[in-house]
Amino acid sequence: MLRHESIFALIDCNNFYVSCERAFQPKLEGKPVVVLSNNDGCIVSRSNEAKALGVPMAAPYFEVKGLLDKHHAHVFSSNYVLYADMSHRVMQVLQRFTPDVEVYSIDEAFIDLSGFTEDLTTYGVKIKETISRWTGIPVSVGIARTKTLAKIAAEKAKKSKKLKGAFSLVDSPYLEKTLELTEVGDVWGIGRSSTAHLQSHGIYNALQFSKANPAWIKKTMSIVGLRIAQELREVSCLPLEQVRERKKGITTSRSFSRAVTSLEEMTEAMATYVDRCAEKLREEGAATKTLAVYLMTNRFTDDHYYYHKVVTLPVPSDDTGELIAYATSALRSIFKEGLRYKKCGVMFTELIPKETVQTDMFDRISRERSSRRMEVLDAINARMGNGTLRYASEGWKKDWHMKCENRTPEYTTQWDQLLTVSAE
Repeated sequence: MLRHESIFALIDCNNFYVSCERAFQPKLEGKPVVVLSNNDGCIVSRSNEAKALGVPMAAPYFEVKGLLDKHHAHVFSSNYVLYADMSHRVMQVLQRFTPDVEVYSIDEAFIDLSGFTEDLTTYGVKIKETISRWTGIPVSVGIARTKTLAKIAAEKAKKSKKLKGAFSLVDSPYLEKTLELTEVGDVWGIGRSSTAHLQSHGIYNALQFSKANPAWIKKTMSIVGLRIAQELREVSCLPLEQVRERKKGITTSRSFSRAVTSLEEMTEAMATYVDRCAEKLREEGAATKTLAVYLMTNRFTDDHYYYHKVVTLPVPSDDTGELIAYATSALRSIFKEGLRYKKCGVMFTELIPKETVQTDMFDRISRERSSRRMEVLDAINARMGNGTLRYASEGWKKDWHMKCENRTPEYTTQWDQLLTVSAE
Protein backbone atom coordinates (compact mmCIF):
# COMPACT_ATOMS: atom_id res chain seq x y z
CA MET A 1 0.00 0.00 0.00
CA LEU A 2 1.10 3.56 -0.67
CA ARG A 3 1.61 6.30 1.85
CA HIS A 4 -1.44 8.23 3.02
CA GLU A 5 -0.18 11.46 1.42
CA SER A 6 -0.63 10.15 -2.13
CA ILE A 7 -2.88 12.36 -4.26
CA PHE A 8 -4.30 11.33 -7.62
CA ALA A 9 -6.37 13.17 -10.20
CA LEU A 10 -8.54 11.47 -12.81
CA ILE A 11 -9.12 13.41 -16.01
CA ASP A 12 -12.22 12.07 -17.76
CA CYS A 13 -13.23 13.35 -21.21
CA ASN A 14 -16.98 14.06 -21.29
CA ASN A 15 -18.97 12.11 -23.91
CA PHE A 16 -15.65 11.76 -25.69
CA TYR A 17 -16.61 10.62 -29.21
CA VAL A 18 -19.38 13.21 -29.37
CA SER A 19 -17.00 15.87 -28.05
CA CYS A 20 -14.49 15.04 -30.81
CA GLU A 21 -17.18 15.63 -33.44
CA ARG A 22 -18.25 18.88 -31.78
CA ALA A 23 -14.68 20.16 -31.63
CA PHE A 24 -14.75 20.53 -35.42
CA GLN A 25 -18.45 21.44 -35.70
CA PRO A 26 -19.28 23.94 -32.94
CA LYS A 27 -22.80 24.28 -34.35
CA LEU A 28 -23.56 20.93 -32.71
CA GLU A 29 -23.31 22.42 -29.22
CA GLY A 30 -26.62 22.17 -27.37
CA LYS A 31 -28.08 19.72 -29.90
CA PRO A 32 -28.67 15.96 -29.52
CA VAL A 33 -25.72 14.04 -31.00
CA VAL A 34 -24.92 10.31 -31.06
CA VAL A 35 -22.02 8.28 -32.42
CA LEU A 36 -22.53 4.74 -33.73
CA SER A 37 -20.37 1.64 -33.41
CA ASN A 38 -18.75 -0.25 -36.28
CA ASN A 39 -21.12 -0.87 -39.18
CA ASP A 40 -23.43 1.82 -37.75
CA GLY A 41 -24.81 -0.80 -35.39
CA CYS A 42 -25.27 0.55 -31.84
CA ILE A 43 -25.06 3.79 -29.91
CA VAL A 44 -21.59 4.13 -28.33
CA SER A 45 -21.57 7.81 -27.36
CA ARG A 46 -24.34 10.28 -26.54
CA SER A 47 -24.46 13.98 -25.86
CA ASN A 48 -26.28 15.10 -22.72
CA GLU A 49 -29.13 16.25 -24.94
CA ALA A 50 -29.44 12.76 -26.46
CA LYS A 51 -29.40 11.23 -22.98
CA ALA A 52 -32.23 13.57 -21.99
CA LEU A 53 -34.30 12.19 -24.87
CA GLY A 54 -34.03 8.74 -23.32
CA VAL A 55 -31.60 7.27 -25.85
CA PRO A 56 -30.01 4.25 -24.09
CA MET A 57 -26.31 3.47 -24.30
CA ALA A 58 -25.57 0.50 -26.62
CA ALA A 59 -29.07 0.61 -28.10
CA PRO A 60 -29.28 -0.74 -31.67
CA TYR A 61 -29.52 2.22 -34.02
CA PHE A 62 -32.58 0.88 -35.87
CA GLU A 63 -34.51 0.78 -32.59
CA VAL A 64 -33.95 4.47 -31.75
CA LYS A 65 -33.74 5.92 -35.27
CA GLY A 66 -37.35 7.10 -35.14
CA LEU A 67 -36.79 8.92 -31.86
CA LEU A 68 -33.58 10.52 -33.12
CA ASP A 69 -35.20 11.61 -36.39
CA LYS A 70 -38.16 13.08 -34.51
CA HIS A 71 -35.86 15.35 -32.51
CA HIS A 72 -33.54 16.13 -35.44
CA ALA A 73 -30.58 14.50 -33.73
CA HIS A 74 -27.20 14.44 -35.46
CA VAL A 75 -25.93 10.89 -36.06
CA PHE A 76 -22.28 10.07 -36.85
CA SER A 77 -20.45 6.91 -37.79
CA SER A 78 -17.49 6.18 -35.53
CA ASN A 79 -14.23 7.77 -36.62
CA TYR A 80 -11.66 5.99 -34.48
CA VAL A 81 -8.63 7.47 -36.22
CA LEU A 82 -9.82 10.95 -35.30
CA TYR A 83 -10.73 9.92 -31.74
CA ALA A 84 -7.34 8.28 -31.15
CA ASP A 85 -5.50 11.37 -32.34
CA MET A 86 -7.62 13.70 -30.21
CA SER A 87 -6.99 11.44 -27.22
CA HIS A 88 -3.26 11.68 -27.86
CA ARG A 89 -3.51 15.47 -27.89
CA VAL A 90 -5.34 15.51 -24.56
CA MET A 91 -2.65 13.29 -23.02
CA GLN A 92 0.07 15.57 -24.38
CA VAL A 93 -1.54 18.54 -22.62
CA LEU A 94 -1.56 16.59 -19.35
CA GLN A 95 2.19 16.02 -19.69
CA ARG A 96 2.62 19.78 -19.33
CA PHE A 97 1.14 19.66 -15.83
CA THR A 98 3.04 16.62 -14.58
CA PRO A 99 5.26 13.95 -16.13
CA ASP A 100 3.52 11.30 -14.02
CA VAL A 101 0.62 10.31 -16.29
CA GLU A 102 -1.13 6.94 -16.56
CA VAL A 103 -3.20 6.69 -19.74
CA TYR A 104 -6.03 4.48 -18.47
CA SER A 105 -8.20 4.46 -21.61
CA ILE A 106 -8.83 6.49 -24.74
CA ASP A 107 -10.77 9.07 -22.71
CA GLU A 108 -9.33 8.76 -19.19
CA ALA A 109 -5.99 9.34 -17.50
CA PHE A 110 -4.70 9.41 -13.95
CA ILE A 111 -2.00 11.86 -12.89
CA ASP A 112 0.02 12.06 -9.67
CA LEU A 113 -0.39 15.32 -7.74
CA SER A 114 1.38 14.17 -4.58
CA GLY A 115 3.33 17.01 -3.01
CA PHE A 116 1.43 19.80 -4.79
CA THR A 117 1.04 22.85 -2.57
CA GLU A 118 -1.48 24.70 -4.74
CA ASP A 119 -5.20 24.62 -4.01
CA LEU A 120 -6.15 21.32 -5.63
CA THR A 121 -9.61 22.35 -6.84
CA THR A 122 -8.20 25.49 -8.44
CA TYR A 123 -5.48 23.39 -10.10
CA GLY A 124 -8.11 20.95 -11.36
CA VAL A 125 -10.10 23.79 -12.92
CA LYS A 126 -6.89 25.04 -14.56
CA ILE A 127 -6.29 21.59 -16.08
CA LYS A 128 -9.87 21.45 -17.35
CA GLU A 129 -9.75 24.92 -18.90
CA THR A 130 -6.36 24.33 -20.54
CA ILE A 131 -7.46 21.08 -22.17
CA SER A 132 -10.67 22.71 -23.38
CA ARG A 133 -8.82 25.70 -24.81
CA TRP A 134 -6.06 23.70 -26.52
CA THR A 135 -8.06 20.73 -27.83
CA GLY A 136 -11.75 21.69 -27.68
CA ILE A 137 -12.48 18.62 -25.53
CA PRO A 138 -14.46 19.17 -22.28
CA VAL A 139 -13.20 17.14 -19.33
CA SER A 140 -14.06 16.51 -15.69
CA VAL A 141 -11.35 16.35 -13.04
CA GLY A 142 -11.65 14.34 -9.85
CA ILE A 143 -8.97 14.63 -7.15
CA ALA A 144 -8.52 12.36 -4.14
CA ARG A 145 -6.03 10.36 -2.09
CA THR A 146 -6.83 7.16 -4.01
CA LYS A 147 -7.62 6.32 -7.62
CA THR A 148 -11.01 4.85 -6.68
CA LEU A 149 -12.05 8.03 -4.88
CA ALA A 150 -10.71 10.13 -7.78
CA LYS A 151 -13.07 8.23 -10.11
CA ILE A 152 -16.01 9.05 -7.83
CA ALA A 153 -14.94 12.70 -7.59
CA ALA A 154 -14.68 13.00 -11.39
CA GLU A 155 -18.19 11.61 -11.79
CA LYS A 156 -19.53 14.20 -9.34
CA ALA A 157 -17.64 16.96 -11.17
CA LYS A 158 -19.22 15.84 -14.43
CA LYS A 159 -22.77 15.95 -13.11
CA SER A 160 -22.69 19.20 -11.10
CA LYS A 161 -22.44 22.56 -12.86
CA LYS A 162 -21.63 24.24 -9.54
CA LEU A 163 -18.30 22.41 -9.36
CA LYS A 164 -17.01 23.98 -12.61
CA GLY A 165 -15.67 20.65 -13.83
CA ALA A 166 -13.34 19.84 -10.93
CA PHE A 167 -13.95 18.33 -7.49
CA SER A 168 -11.46 17.44 -4.77
CA LEU A 169 -12.12 14.95 -1.97
CA VAL A 170 -8.74 15.57 -0.34
CA ASP A 171 -9.37 16.66 3.28
CA SER A 172 -12.96 17.30 2.21
CA PRO A 173 -15.83 17.62 4.71
CA TYR A 174 -18.05 16.19 1.95
CA LEU A 175 -16.24 12.83 1.66
CA GLU A 176 -18.70 10.74 3.65
CA LYS A 177 -21.72 12.45 2.08
CA THR A 178 -20.29 11.83 -1.39
CA LEU A 179 -19.80 8.14 -0.60
CA GLU A 180 -23.31 7.91 0.81
CA LEU A 181 -24.73 9.34 -2.43
CA THR A 182 -22.70 6.92 -4.58
CA GLU A 183 -24.47 3.64 -5.31
CA VAL A 184 -22.30 0.64 -4.56
CA GLY A 185 -22.71 -0.58 -8.14
CA ASP A 186 -21.16 2.67 -9.40
CA VAL A 187 -17.90 2.11 -7.51
CA TRP A 188 -14.97 1.36 -9.81
CA GLY A 189 -14.29 -2.39 -9.79
CA ILE A 190 -17.64 -3.58 -8.40
CA GLY A 191 -19.56 -5.50 -11.07
CA ARG A 192 -23.18 -6.58 -11.38
CA SER A 193 -22.91 -9.88 -9.54
CA SER A 194 -20.99 -8.29 -6.66
CA THR A 195 -23.54 -5.46 -6.54
CA ALA A 196 -26.42 -7.92 -6.20
CA HIS A 197 -24.54 -9.84 -3.52
CA LEU A 198 -23.76 -6.69 -1.52
CA GLN A 199 -27.32 -5.41 -1.78
CA SER A 200 -28.62 -8.74 -0.51
CA HIS A 201 -26.57 -8.03 2.63
CA GLY A 202 -27.92 -4.50 3.04
CA ILE A 203 -25.01 -2.65 1.42
CA TYR A 204 -26.40 -0.15 -1.08
CA ASN A 205 -23.87 2.69 -1.20
CA ALA A 206 -20.13 3.26 -1.14
CA LEU A 207 -20.10 4.51 2.45
CA GLN A 208 -21.74 1.33 3.73
CA PHE A 209 -19.26 -0.75 1.75
CA SER A 210 -16.29 1.19 3.12
CA LYS A 211 -17.45 0.49 6.68
CA ALA A 212 -18.18 -3.20 6.18
CA ASN A 213 -16.10 -5.80 8.00
CA PRO A 214 -12.80 -6.24 6.10
CA ALA A 215 -12.66 -9.98 6.84
CA TRP A 216 -16.16 -10.46 5.42
CA ILE A 217 -15.30 -8.42 2.31
CA LYS A 218 -12.15 -10.46 1.69
CA LYS A 219 -14.06 -13.71 2.16
CA THR A 220 -16.86 -12.79 -0.24
CA MET A 221 -15.00 -10.60 -2.80
CA SER A 222 -11.38 -11.74 -2.40
CA ILE A 223 -8.42 -9.41 -2.06
CA VAL A 224 -9.77 -7.31 -4.95
CA GLY A 225 -12.85 -6.30 -2.97
CA LEU A 226 -10.74 -5.59 0.10
CA ARG A 227 -8.53 -3.23 -1.91
CA ILE A 228 -11.60 -1.34 -3.16
CA ALA A 229 -12.84 -0.92 0.40
CA GLN A 230 -9.40 0.26 1.52
CA GLU A 231 -9.32 2.78 -1.32
CA LEU A 232 -12.69 4.15 -0.19
CA ARG A 233 -11.12 4.63 3.27
CA GLU A 234 -8.38 6.78 1.68
CA VAL A 235 -5.75 4.03 1.88
CA SER A 236 -4.08 3.92 -1.53
CA CYS A 237 -3.66 0.37 -2.86
CA LEU A 238 -3.47 1.11 -6.60
CA PRO A 239 -0.29 2.91 -7.71
CA LEU A 240 0.10 4.97 -10.84
CA GLU A 241 0.98 2.64 -13.71
CA GLN A 242 3.08 4.56 -16.21
CA VAL A 243 4.54 1.49 -17.93
CA ARG A 244 1.93 -0.53 -19.80
CA GLU A 245 2.05 -4.28 -19.66
CA ARG A 246 2.94 -5.88 -22.95
CA LYS A 247 -0.07 -7.15 -24.82
CA LYS A 248 -0.49 -10.90 -24.93
CA GLY A 249 -2.40 -10.82 -28.19
CA ILE A 250 -3.61 -8.45 -30.91
CA THR A 251 -6.82 -8.90 -32.86
CA THR A 252 -8.51 -7.09 -35.72
CA SER A 253 -11.93 -8.15 -37.00
CA ARG A 254 -14.90 -6.44 -38.57
CA SER A 255 -18.36 -7.30 -39.83
CA PHE A 256 -18.90 -6.55 -43.51
CA SER A 257 -21.42 -4.01 -44.76
CA ARG A 258 -22.84 -6.74 -46.98
CA ALA A 259 -22.35 -10.45 -47.46
CA VAL A 260 -19.02 -11.39 -49.03
CA THR A 261 -19.05 -14.41 -51.33
CA SER A 262 -15.80 -14.26 -53.31
CA LEU A 263 -12.35 -15.37 -52.23
CA GLU A 264 -10.89 -12.22 -53.84
CA GLU A 265 -12.85 -9.86 -51.60
CA MET A 266 -12.25 -12.04 -48.55
CA THR A 267 -8.52 -11.93 -49.26
CA GLU A 268 -8.63 -8.13 -49.48
CA ALA A 269 -10.38 -7.94 -46.12
CA MET A 270 -7.97 -10.37 -44.47
CA ALA A 271 -4.93 -8.52 -45.83
CA THR A 272 -6.35 -5.21 -44.59
CA TYR A 273 -6.89 -6.58 -41.08
CA VAL A 274 -3.41 -8.14 -41.00
CA ASP A 275 -1.95 -4.77 -41.98
CA ARG A 276 -3.71 -3.08 -39.05
CA CYS A 277 -2.63 -5.83 -36.64
CA ALA A 278 0.98 -5.63 -37.81
CA GLU A 279 1.00 -1.88 -37.28
CA LYS A 280 -0.20 -2.39 -33.69
CA LEU A 281 2.41 -5.11 -33.28
CA ARG A 282 5.25 -2.76 -34.22
CA GLU A 283 3.86 -0.06 -31.93
CA GLU A 284 4.30 -2.61 -29.13
CA GLY A 285 7.86 -3.33 -30.21
CA ALA A 286 6.86 -6.98 -30.54
CA ALA A 287 6.83 -9.86 -32.99
CA THR A 288 4.30 -12.68 -33.23
CA LYS A 289 5.07 -16.39 -33.17
CA THR A 290 1.52 -17.48 -34.02
CA LEU A 291 -1.35 -16.10 -36.07
CA ALA A 292 -4.92 -17.34 -36.40
CA VAL A 293 -7.46 -16.43 -39.06
CA TYR A 294 -11.18 -17.02 -38.94
CA LEU A 295 -14.28 -16.35 -40.97
CA MET A 296 -17.98 -16.79 -40.33
CA THR A 297 -21.38 -16.48 -41.93
CA ASN A 298 -24.43 -14.92 -40.29
CA ARG A 299 -24.94 -16.83 -37.06
CA PHE A 300 -28.72 -16.38 -37.27
CA THR A 301 -29.04 -18.43 -40.47
CA ASP A 302 -29.47 -22.18 -40.79
CA ASP A 303 -26.25 -22.63 -42.78
CA HIS A 304 -24.08 -20.87 -40.15
CA TYR A 305 -20.44 -21.65 -40.80
CA TYR A 306 -17.45 -20.79 -38.62
CA TYR A 307 -13.94 -21.98 -39.10
CA HIS A 308 -10.46 -20.90 -38.13
CA LYS A 309 -6.89 -21.96 -38.75
CA VAL A 310 -3.78 -21.40 -36.63
CA VAL A 311 -0.34 -20.94 -38.19
CA THR A 312 2.95 -21.16 -36.29
CA LEU A 313 5.65 -19.03 -37.90
CA PRO A 314 9.16 -20.47 -38.35
CA VAL A 315 10.57 -17.13 -37.17
CA PRO A 316 8.57 -14.59 -35.11
CA SER A 317 7.80 -11.59 -37.32
CA ASP A 318 6.33 -8.09 -37.44
CA ASP A 319 6.65 -7.78 -41.22
CA THR A 320 3.30 -6.89 -42.78
CA GLY A 321 4.02 -8.52 -46.12
CA GLU A 322 5.18 -11.79 -44.57
CA LEU A 323 2.20 -11.92 -42.20
CA ILE A 324 -0.23 -11.22 -45.05
CA ALA A 325 1.26 -14.13 -47.00
CA TYR A 326 0.79 -16.56 -44.09
CA ALA A 327 -2.73 -15.28 -43.30
CA THR A 328 -4.04 -15.40 -46.87
CA SER A 329 -2.60 -18.89 -47.36
CA ALA A 330 -4.46 -20.04 -44.24
CA LEU A 331 -7.60 -18.29 -45.46
CA ARG A 332 -7.58 -20.17 -48.76
CA SER A 333 -7.51 -23.48 -46.90
CA ILE A 334 -10.73 -22.74 -44.95
CA PHE A 335 -12.70 -20.67 -47.47
CA LYS A 336 -15.77 -22.41 -48.92
CA GLU A 337 -17.39 -21.28 -52.15
CA GLY A 338 -21.12 -20.56 -52.17
CA LEU A 339 -21.37 -19.20 -48.62
CA ARG A 340 -22.34 -15.65 -47.67
CA TYR A 341 -19.73 -14.48 -45.18
CA LYS A 342 -20.55 -11.86 -42.58
CA LYS A 343 -17.22 -11.41 -40.81
CA CYS A 344 -13.56 -12.34 -40.77
CA GLY A 345 -10.64 -11.59 -38.50
CA VAL A 346 -7.02 -12.22 -37.60
CA MET A 347 -5.35 -12.72 -34.24
CA PHE A 348 -1.67 -12.57 -33.30
CA THR A 349 -0.66 -14.54 -30.21
CA GLU A 350 2.55 -15.59 -28.46
CA LEU A 351 3.97 -12.09 -28.73
CA ILE A 352 7.62 -11.58 -27.80
CA PRO A 353 9.86 -8.48 -27.68
CA LYS A 354 11.24 -7.79 -31.14
CA GLU A 355 14.82 -7.62 -29.83
CA THR A 356 14.64 -11.20 -28.51
CA VAL A 357 13.73 -12.82 -31.85
CA GLN A 358 16.10 -15.64 -32.79
CA THR A 359 16.53 -16.15 -36.50
CA ASP A 360 16.66 -19.48 -38.31
CA MET A 361 19.79 -20.36 -40.28
CA PHE A 362 17.53 -21.43 -43.15
CA ASP A 363 15.45 -18.23 -43.03
CA ARG A 364 14.99 -16.89 -46.56
CA ILE A 365 14.02 -13.38 -45.39
CA SER A 366 16.58 -10.69 -44.60
CA ARG A 367 15.36 -9.54 -41.18
CA GLU A 368 17.50 -6.42 -41.30
CA ARG A 369 16.01 -5.31 -44.61
CA SER A 370 12.53 -6.23 -43.34
CA SER A 371 12.96 -4.00 -40.28
CA ARG A 372 14.13 -1.06 -42.38
CA ARG A 373 11.23 -1.55 -44.80
CA MET A 374 8.68 -1.52 -41.97
CA GLU A 375 10.30 1.58 -40.43
CA VAL A 376 9.95 3.45 -43.73
CA LEU A 377 6.37 2.23 -44.20
CA ASP A 378 5.34 3.37 -40.71
CA ALA A 379 7.15 6.70 -41.01
CA ILE A 380 5.45 7.60 -44.29
CA ASN A 381 2.01 6.58 -43.04
CA ALA A 382 2.53 8.50 -39.80
CA ARG A 383 3.52 11.62 -41.69
CA MET A 384 1.22 11.47 -44.71
CA GLY A 385 -1.80 9.70 -43.22
CA ASN A 386 -2.80 6.14 -42.43
CA GLY A 387 -2.99 3.97 -45.54
CA THR A 388 -0.86 6.25 -47.74
CA LEU A 389 1.33 3.21 -48.40
CA ARG A 390 -0.25 -0.22 -48.26
CA TYR A 391 0.04 -3.63 -49.85
CA ALA A 392 -1.74 -4.24 -53.16
CA SER A 393 -3.40 -7.36 -51.75
CA GLU A 394 -5.54 -5.06 -49.58
CA GLY A 395 -7.43 -3.89 -52.65
CA TRP A 396 -8.60 -0.41 -53.53
CA LYS A 397 -12.39 -0.04 -53.65
CA LYS A 398 -13.15 -2.22 -50.63
CA ASP A 399 -16.89 -2.35 -51.30
CA TRP A 400 -17.14 -4.93 -48.52
CA HIS A 401 -15.92 -2.42 -45.97
CA MET A 402 -18.08 -1.91 -42.90
CA LYS A 403 -20.91 0.58 -43.16
CA CYS A 404 -20.01 4.15 -42.13
CA GLU A 405 -22.47 6.36 -43.98
CA ASN A 406 -22.11 9.34 -41.64
CA ARG A 407 -18.38 9.39 -40.93
CA THR A 408 -16.74 12.80 -40.71
CA PRO A 409 -13.28 13.53 -42.19
CA GLU A 410 -10.08 12.57 -40.37
CA TYR A 411 -9.40 16.24 -39.75
CA THR A 412 -6.08 15.83 -37.93
CA THR A 413 -4.35 12.93 -39.67
CA GLN A 414 -5.07 13.17 -43.42
CA TRP A 415 -3.70 16.03 -45.50
CA ASP A 416 -6.58 15.86 -47.95
CA GLN A 417 -9.15 15.99 -45.12
CA LEU A 418 -7.88 19.00 -43.19
CA LEU A 419 -10.56 21.36 -41.94
CA THR A 420 -11.21 24.20 -44.39
CA VAL A 421 -11.75 27.64 -42.88
CA SER A 422 -13.00 30.56 -44.94
CA ALA A 423 -13.50 34.21 -44.06
CA GLU A 424 -16.03 36.49 -45.69
